[in-house]
Amino acid sequence: QVQLQESGPGLVKPSQPLSLTCTVSGGSITADRYYWGWIRQPPGKGLEWIGYLTTSDNTYSSPSLKSRTSMSRDTSKNQFILQLTSVTPEATAVYFCVRAAAITRDVDYWGQGTQVTVSS
Repeated sequence: QVQLQESGPGLVKPSQPLSLTCTVSGGSITADRYYWGWIRQPPGKGLEWIGYLTTSDNTYSSPSLKSRTSMSRDTSKNQFILQLTSVTPEATAVYFCVRAAAITRDVDYWGQGTQVTVSS
């Protein structure tokens, strides 16, 4: 059973960077056929893909966030990391880390989600 767990600050000030870490257990982030990504849900809105990381360290980011997004992984810790630069209050959301099938991009495992609030 694959499990994902997000960690990071619950409160970030505007214009500051945001860094979230996803720790994976029950499966390796180096396994083929899967992408590891991030999805968020702002209050009262739908789910939004932020981006994902492939096992060959290629990344895809949502065009609206690409300039402010970076993703990386630490295979020694079986973790992958999301970094957003200079966040605004519009980044307030529940952030989920996920595993998706590489071919279909269908998500089969979700973290429980972590609330991030951007406020001064």
